[in-house]
Amino acid sequence: MEKIPKDAKIYVAGHRGLVGSAILRLLKKKGFTNILTATRDQLDLRDQAAVNYWFRANRPEYVFLVAGTVGGIWANATRPAEFIYDNMMIHATVVHAAYVYGVSKLLYLGSSCIYPRECRQPMKEEFLLTNILEPTNEPYAIAKIAGIKLCQSYRRQYGCNFISAMPTNLYGPNDNFDLQSSHVLPALIRKFHLAKIAWKGDLESITRDEALFGPIPPELNGPLGIPSDATNRLLSPNAEYRTPNAVIIWGSGSPRREFLQVDDLADACLFLMRKYNDVPHINVGTGEDLTIRELAELIKSIVFPEANLVFDATKPDGTPQKLLDVSRLHQIGWHHKIDFQKGIEDTYRWYREKSGQSD
Repeated sequence: MEKIPKDAKIYVAGHRGLVGSAILRLLKKKGFTNILTATRDQLDLRDQAAVNYWFRANRPEYVFLVAGTVGGIWANATRPAEFIYDNMMIHATVVHAAYVYGVSKLLYLGSSCIYPRECRQPMKEEFLLTNILEPTNEPYAIAKIAGIKLCQSYRRQYGCNFISAMPTNLYGPNDNFDLQSSHVLPALIRKFHLAKIAWKGDLESITRDEALFGPIPPELNGPLGIPSDATNRLLSPNAEYRTPNAVIIWGSGSPRREFLQVDDLADACLFLMRKYNDVPHINVGTGEDLTIRELAELIKSIVFPEANLVFDATKPDGTPQKLLDVSRLHQIGWHHKIDFQKGIEDTYRWYREKSGQSD
């Protein structure tokens, strides 16, 4: 295993995001003392000249390229141009600057959505580009595929030690809980939490939650009879949804999804930075999945057991199943460690603490 000196210059691109913040926590915990970061205000990663200037001034030796524009089905559907432009530009500028300024090793983080919609399960690395992509996230997937090919091309032409890892669906502290752009797991945590505090009539907590985590969309269901702008905007004209404890889940509940706690991913990223030097991208996940209905039931049991689940089949399901084959990762010695239920409990605890609630 490659030894990374504790004082090596390590750049975490996207350090404020879900993944970047987890990598930052891990590096500090492991005793690395020369970690480089830059906020969006300090460095626009879509600007090649600015990125070149920053690399020339700071000379990072190792790069975790985990920055990007991300979101769930709704965000992908309504902002496709942002998703393809931002992500293609970010990985292009950073990878090129890493080559120009002699970075020792770069890890590029993609997404499991790179695989075809009707992909055989579990999805092996070699299934990439074997069929058409899921239409609801195609622009994002194309950008991520381009990132893989970019790293492989710089490796082939210039001999750069640039590797790519494809994680499954992630969750954990510092996740995005904005219901207009979040992924399914954090969105469900927040929906159940909002339903619980509205059911209790805690209007102050609803207002505080909106201020911290983003506005509540008008189509989201909420209880009747609470005189609050926030909860009134949650009401649905559909009588089935108009119960005090109803929580609406997009789709049929039948799609299957795999989830990895983000601190496990951070551990895998550091492991791969030290251990993996091969050309193909490598999957990072648990190798285990469950249905969205099962996920909703689990989150319900943790957050709001009194909730009534209502599945809105008029909303899209997305890809029927996304389960990664992680045998290659297991073969080189890494396995996930964090239990799924405990991971959700810890994430919800973080959410409550962030919102100033202890119960």
